[in-house]
Amino acid sequence: MTMPRRRFLHLSAGAAMVPLMLRTTAAQTYPTKPVRIVVGYPAGGSSDFHARLMGQWLTERLGQQFVVENRPGASGNIATEAVVRAQPDGYTLLLASTADAVNASLYANMSFNFVRDIAPVVGIIRGGTVMVVHPSFPAKTVQEFIAYAKANPGKITMATSGSGSPQHLAGELFKMMAGVDLLHVPYRGEAPALTDAIGGQIGVIFGTLTATSEHVTAGKLHALGVTTQMRSDALPGIPTVAETVPGYEASGWAGLGAPKQTPSEIVALLNREINAALASPAIKARYTQLGSIILGGTPQDFAKFVSGETEKWAKVIKFAGIKPE
Repeated sequence: MTMPRRRFLHLSAGAAMVPLMLRTTAAQTYPTKPVRIVVGYPAGGSSDFHARLMGQWLTERLGQQFVVENRPGASGNIATEAVVRAQPDGYTLLLASTADAVNASLYANMSFNFVRDIAPVVGIIRGGTVMVVHPSFPAKTVQEFIAYAKANPGKITMATSGSGSPQHLAGELFKMMAGVDLLHVPYRGEAPALTDAIGGQIGVIFGTLTATSEHVTAGKLHALGVTTQMRSDALPGIPTVAETVPGYEASGWAGLGAPKQTPSEIVALLNREINAALASPAIKARYTQLGSIILGGTPQDFAKFVSGETEKWAKVIKFAGIKPE
């Protein structure tokens, strides 16, 4: 039996509307079950902190649990790949960080492309690291540290949260610009590296302000300098490394990503809620206390930012000849 043309067109139009209606309904009801925020580092580090802070906000605002899942390894690549392979339904998110931009150049044969395969949701913060030593270390300033390092080449250990991590790059940039030789000791995350630094087992660490400032305030670590261009509100009495090594600057960032093809309506919802979090007085005060600069903005803003960071660190990696371990 032949279907009348008008009836056929009517049914075809209705069928074409089904995917749009499903996406709209999904956005209106999302989330209906717990959401995972995957973090590529152990609990206790800066990435974990951002994920838990934003997860708590989203849980309270959207009425479902946003659960942090720590999947450390391969400088964050294990976590990122898990999100790349996840269903693009908004129930698996990535706490993206500087490491993702770095890894794009550091690893030559990855099975995914961070810029291509992760949909940007929103940038959260940008913050520097701080160059710290144990209080018993002979040097008390950046200038004294450089002099001591030149007198003891290759003898001072430099802990990082992994080869190619933002802390590693900050340290390699310092080595390059200050003309010193430090022995790199990679850890599986920032928290265990800080534990050994506090225990006096490590010479120096370029720790994130988020994870390190409280230890400095408590006197467990001694800060030599912050790595941002300007002094930090979190450690107002600490000079910048650039005051001794002109032109030096290294900072890290965190943001939220999702698998490619996650419905734009869900991305927009998450973007709106995170921007609301970053505008709230309590969270703004918390990040100001930690010396962080709030990002926020649109998914497009975050995409542009990530692209710029990827290009910047690619140049540093090539110049320093950094290889993954």
